[in-house]
Amino acid sequence: MRTARPNRDNRLQELLRSHGVRVTDQRLRVLRELAQLRMPVSHTELADRLAGEGMDRATVFRNLVSLTEAGILAKSQLGAVWRYELPTADGEAHAKHPHFVCTDCGDVACLPGEAIKIQALPTKVAVSEIQVRGRCSSCR
Repeated sequence: MRTARPNRDNRLQELLRSHGVRVTDQRLRVLRELAQLRMPVSHTELADRLAGEGMDRATVFRNLVSLTEAGILAKSQLGAVWRYELPTADGEAHAKHPHFVCTDCGDVACLPGEAIKIQALPTKVAVSEIQVRGRCSSCR
């Protein structure tokens, strides 16, 4: 499985280039970690995970901001903090999936798009985000 990282890095580099963003080692580290996690994380959580790679909190934050502004990352206020994730699908398809937020511990999880079905919305309403709040299995 030695080719997994180079293939993933090639995809991430192309993602950066396609959005007009310069490829840097720091941006690749942030994207690698987000791709591995596959769930929304806060700046603090990501900075803690990347601290062992020599990235400080300010560097992680600057990269999250630039990648979000470029349209590469999705940013949502889930719980009491902003969380970032690398979409697994483009734009609208990604935005349609709901998130579960634990009201006790604050953990966040992506739910499959078909987990929630909204019916009878007024025609002038556009849903931009769906959050389900409750207690996770660990907190029950």
